[in-house]
Amino acid sequence: MLEYRYDTQLLIEGNDLCEDSIHDYFMENFQGNCLLAVGDAELIKIHFHTNTPWDVLKYCATLGEIYDIVIEDMDRQSRGLKG
Repeated sequence: MLEYRYDTQLLIEGNDLCEDSIHDYFMENFQGNCLLAVGDAELIKIHFHTNTPWDVLKYCATLGEIYDIVIEDMDRQSRGLKG
């Protein structure tokens, strides 16, 4: 059984984004692993494994416009089903 079920990926487009601040916020406020928060001041790519992707989306939407949102159920994928 997976500890974190959902592979959550998205892009954040905004102004004055800081990947270090976003990374730190994730580590302090969300349970999960495999975090990537990379980009520049205008565009950040997020990749994160969590059980609460809706909380991730809610936070990221406060930073700017979010799009290219993909949430995959890795538990289903591990059983050979569509995630």
